Order: sequence, then structure tokens, then C-alpha cells
Amino acid sequence: MLSELVSNWGAGWAISRGTPEPLATPWGLYIEVGTPGQVGRHVLPEATEAAVRAATASVTVPDTWLKVCLEDAEVERWLPTGWQADREDAGHLMATDLRTTHPVTPDGYATSVEHRAGVTYVRVHDAAGTLAAKGQMAVLGDAAVVDRVETDPAHRRRGLGSVVMRTLADRAVAEGARLGILGATDEGRALYESLDWKRHAPLAACVYRP
Repeated sequence: MLSELVSNWGAGWAISRGTPEPLATPWGLYIEVGTPGQVGRHVLPEATEAAVRAATASVTVPDTWLKVCLEDAEVERWLPTGWQADREDAGHLMATDLRTTHPVTPDGYATSVEHRAGVTYVRVHDAAGTLAAKGQMAVLGDAAVVDRVETDPAHRRRGLGSVVMRTLADRAVAEGARLGILGATDEGRALYESLDWKRHAPLAACVYRP
């Protein structure tokens, strides 16, 4: 179950970010990202020493990342020279059974939904047209991968993050998805748990910077 969640998360993340299609590797997926600080990332469905060692041994380009469902202290034991666990980028793999809830946007705000290139974007603007909150997702069969959920600090504690998440869930269900998956930060985890998302595993982030 966990390995399938990780594989779907990696594939959906790639669609959401508009990267080339992930490449299958003996240890999981490789996604060509091509952004400053992240040339690419390996996503490991199986959190084993053999998988970590094989993935890291294949890397020769700095700023290549690795994502695996382990605590930082666990994965660090298996990292070769030049690799490090980035604790600031570590997070949590979370999932939920999706359902429709028909969220109501708070007074003074408006919610818009756009679908483009396989990605659904939800944005919440205030009365002045300023972006207050946003999120996006990609649907792969019966799974929906949620990504880049953010609320502007000036608009927090008004339920906008919940509106974004519930709107994405409603659209995912309409597209045939039953399971929601995401990678959460420590800060975002509280919001997702309040919406009945469950933490399935830690998500370590490692980077090659020799």
C-alpha cells in the first residue's frame, strides 16, 4: 500500500510541476526537474537500504534529490559521501479517502477553478483581486495528487486553506478519483489532519552536494 502511494505521489507531482514523464529505475522513479537547486529527484517507493544505496550511487550531478519514506536519522546511515538529509525539506506522506463537501468561500473572497495541461488549479482572491490562497492537483486514475497549497500570511486563519483543499477534493471526485495523496510540510500537516487526511509515513529529503 505504501509503495503504491509513493509511486502515485511521484507521478502526480511530476504532472503538477510540468516535468518530463518520470523515468522508471530499478529503485523507483527519476524525475527531471531542471530548476535552480534541483536538477532532478529520485522517488523511492521501497524504503530499503539497497534502494537508497543504488539510487545515490547512480548520481553524479550536484543538486540531485532523493525522496524516501524514512526518518532523516535512518536514511543518513546509508548516504554516501557528498549526500546530506535536508531537514528543512523533510515532510510527511499523507492520504485520505476523497468525498465531496461543497465548500463555501468566506465573504470578501472569490474562488476560481482552472484546468490546464492535466492540472487543476484553485485560487482564492480577495475583493481587491489579490491572491490569498491557492493549490493544485493532478489526477491519475482513482488517485489525486495535491500540490502547492499555500495561504498568504495576511489571509491566514480565515478558512481559505480549507476552501482550497475541499474544492480540489470535489473536482477530484468529479474526475473519478477516490484517493487523495500529498507530501506535507510540518506546517501544512495540521491543516490536512483537520480535514481527515492521515499521515502514512515520514518523507525524508536528501540532496547530493559534494
